Amino acid sequence: MARDFIKELGYKALDNRFKRISERMHHDTRKFFKQIDMDLEPSWHLVFKLLRTNQAQTMVEIAEQLGYTHPSTVVMLKKMTAKGYLVSEKDPSDKRKQNIKLTQKSLELIPELERIWASCEHAIHQLLNGDLSILNHLDAIETALKEIPLNERFYNEYTKP
Repeated sequence: MARDFIKELGYKALDNRFKRISERMHHDTRKFFKQIDMDLEPSWHLVFKLLRTNQAQTMVEIAEQLGYTHPSTVVMLKKMTAKGYLVSEKDPSDKRKQNIKLTQKSLELIPELERIWASCEHAIHQLLNGDLSILNHLDAIETALKEIPLNERFYNEYTKP
């Protein structure tokens, strides 16, 4: 078996371990979508779910609710619009704002998406053996990083006498 250097480093390579797992999940999800002949990207489900519930959101609102940067949200929404899943309309009360909405194509796809989401969620739950405590750890990490960003933590440790 090949050496797993990142795993050997343990917490010292935590960011790399998160990235590796994330990339694997993203890649495998993309392969699954190809298997079932769905022209979707793995992260798009969040937008579908958000807009299914809220019907119309601005790009800024979507970015904030997903915790994504504005530039990455713009790229994602442009791709979804190009595929015919989203439409942008001027806000009737503020012409400077663009409201993002699901298209009829998306609304018709929602029942199938819900079936896909349910199967994916069930598979992830099984992967975790029903133990969702990892979510508590992730919540704690995100909260701690909001309070004191990692760069500040690094700098504080680096400049200790």
